[in-house]
Amino acid sequence: MLYIMILLIILLMLLLIRSLMVKRELKSMTKQLMTYNNRDTGKKLDVALFDIHIEGLAAQINRQSDLLLAAKAEQLRTEKELKQMVANISHDIRTPLTSIFGYIQLLEADDLTAEEKQEYVAIIKNRTKRLQALLNDFFELSVIESIDYALQLGHLKMNNLLPEIILGLYDQFNERLLVPDIHIPQDEIIVIADESAVRRVIENLLLNTIKHATGKVSITFLKQQSTAVLMITNKANPLPDNDPSVLFNRFFTVDQTRSGTGAGAGTGLGLSIAKGLMGKMEGKLTAEMTGDHLTMRCEWMLSPRKS
Repeated sequence: MLYIMILLIILLMLLLIRSLMVKRELKSMTKQLMTYNNRDTGKKLDVALFDIHIEGLAAQINRQSDLLLAAKAEQLRTEKELKQMVANISHDIRTPLTSIFGYIQLLEADDLTAEEKQEYVAIIKNRTKRLQALLNDFFELSVIESIDYALQLGHLKMNNLLPEIILGLYDQFNERLLVPDIHIPQDEIIVIADESAVRRVIENLLLNTIKHATGKVSITFLKQQSTAVLMITNKANPLPDNDPSVLFNRFFTVDQTRSGTGAGAGTGLGLSIAKGLMGKMEGKLTAEMTGDHLTMRCEWMLSPRKS
């Protein structure tokens, strides 16, 4: 009986010591966390006591700290992009508005000839159309990015649609003295997509190419194992940090995307819209840089329906 009592006393002392050690460790963790929260240090929690539960708690607290830091960094990045977007929108809207207002003032002059009035009216119409297109793009991008925006996916025959879209832009290619090298297989290729969205995506990519490209433009459509791929390639200027993904950033304004252009004031919304639409169709739109050539690559899932 005496041995049992001694054993119980020893166990109680061990439990008391253990409890005191855990209490001291928790106080230490609290102090460390307070110092971290006060931004006095960026050091994470250290655990001196070997205890699986306390170590697990410390690990989760450290993980939460990492998540908060990542969220803070994302917030700062978003705020920076938002400020840049506001600046870009202000510039892109103010420029045609200033021009329109200026020509309206010129129209108020009494000594204008009929030809001058006609010229000024034509310029005002052109600037107004540009402003309208810009506002439509901003609206469309905001709609596409909303959760409720859905497309009607179906079985789409790309062999018929793709040549039709390219032919519809023939005049624009011709005006820029561009003769695209087109490769479209004769075998029927059916993808899962929304027709109006596909038209918008391809038109945006081709119009972007027409606007900036010089030299050879290659348009290739091919069938892979489970996907169909459209590739548009032409010579390009170097990109910031050699990162082609910046082309789809709606805040990217420095026009370094294609050769022979230099700086520009475009917002890049056409590519952002195309990227958003491809995502809604569960497809992919990427940009790849190989040497001094840029390739826009669209990828759709093939339809299981047999031709």
